[in-house]
Amino acid sequence: MKRLFALLIGLIVVAFGLSFAMLNPAPIALDFYLGRLSLPVSLWLVLALALGAVIGMLAAAGILMRQRWQIKRLRREASRHREELSELRKLPIRNAH
Repeated sequence: MKRLFALLIGLIVVAFGLSFAMLNPAPIALDFYLGRLSLPVSLWLVLALALGAVIGMLAAAGILMRQRWQIKRLRREASRHREELSELRKLPIRNAH
């Protein structure tokens, strides 16, 4: 059911995007430092969306890598503590009397 709903939403977004592209076919020129590029509005929007997604994934990748390193460090630490606890349980209990 969730897949069907996601597919339906995706189709609606694609249909909306295609209708937007058909309503705005005029090219828009952007001046860059090294030249000028003229593309339709819809293509500029797709390029901006793709660039934003790539930048967002790169930003998230740094955070995810840092968290993975922290998880590895914490797992090693927990393993050392488990070993130490196991060794302490093997020691005989001394009577204080």
